[in-house]
Amino acid sequence: VQLQASGGGLVQVGGSLRLSCAASGRTFSDCTLGWFRQALESERQFVAVIKWSGGTRYYADSVKGRFTISKDTAKKTMYLQMNSLKPEDTAIYYCVARCPHTVAYYSADQYGYWGQGTQVTVSS
Repeated sequence: VQLQASGGGLVQVGGSLRLSCAASGRTFSDCTLGWFRQALESERQFVAVIKWSGGTRYYADSVKGRFTISKDTAKKTMYLQMNSLKPEDTAIYYCVARCPHTVAYYSADQYGYWGQGTQVTVSS
């Protein structure tokens, strides 16, 4: 499995960014894909995940109402639309995959596949 994240960058407070994650290497119908982030000197933090089949979504409380996770099944690509960005959203964002699904979708330890990360910086 390969996960290729892109779309990070520098944005001002209140701005928007859209991250993409291109997935390859297997079918993902029984998988959960999502995003974690890691700020400097902090632990990895759950952001959002989506079940590839069915599309059930879960979000961290800190991003609910601001971030939207989605997927294009035909393109095997996942997206994270980030609106109303705050300085505390600054981090490296990693796309992840877990096959099969897990009930502990919020735990980084559950995910065996990680992309290379993309930096998001929100300036105030």
